[in-house]
Amino acid sequence: MPIVYDEKDKWRFLKILRYFNDEYSQENIFRTLDLLQKFGNINPFERPTSWPPRRPLVKILSFHLAENHYHLLLKEIRPGGTTQFMKKLGDGFTGYINEKYHETGRIFQGSYKAKVVDSDLYLQYLDVYIQVFNPIESYLGGIKAALENFEDAFSFALNYEFCSLADSFRKRNLQIIDRDILKEERFLNLKTYKEFARDAILVRSIREFLGKLAME
Repeated sequence: MPIVYDEKDKWRFLKILRYFNDEYSQENIFRTLDLLQKFGNINPFERPTSWPPRRPLVKILSFHLAENHYHLLLKEIRPGGTTQFMKKLGDGFTGYINEKYHETGRIFQGSYKAKVVDSDLYLQYLDVYIQVFNPIESYLGGIKAALENFEDAFSFALNYEFCSLADSFRKRNLQIIDRDILKEERFLNLKTYKEFARDAILVRSIREFLGKLAME
């Protein structure tokens, strides 16, 4: 079942990641932002200077949005922050979809699924799974073609607007992610990250390494 139906829905999801990861909240937040962007000459992901200092609920390390699911790699930075953020995300996006398409009920089936990451290697593989493997599943010809043409498929992932790979390597800055715990050299340089991703996907079989989580 789709959770997004067009490009505007996808951009709204990303804006919710940007603006709802904050203790601060207000009614009609996007109406306020639309007015400020129209008359105040700010970009769609720029935080208004009139708002109080941002106090994030979690750190978003990476993300990917597809037509019928999404993946987030989060670091909890305060007790209950993940639960609070996921509730704001679910409620906010459901409200948007229901209002736009005159629907009722939940967009996401059941509560969100979470897994605690307990090793650096698992964290690194999961990051590649979210930022590279997930996007290239949409590559022309599917995952088989992507694996046979990895260089081109990696460029496809880098240019896919609804995942965080471009933000991770400063190709753009939507101010959504915080990569502070991914400090190994391979995660600071695009070339070495690509080689790590190639090895994880083509040689190490990332799906098998991640197990059940990679199938959900």
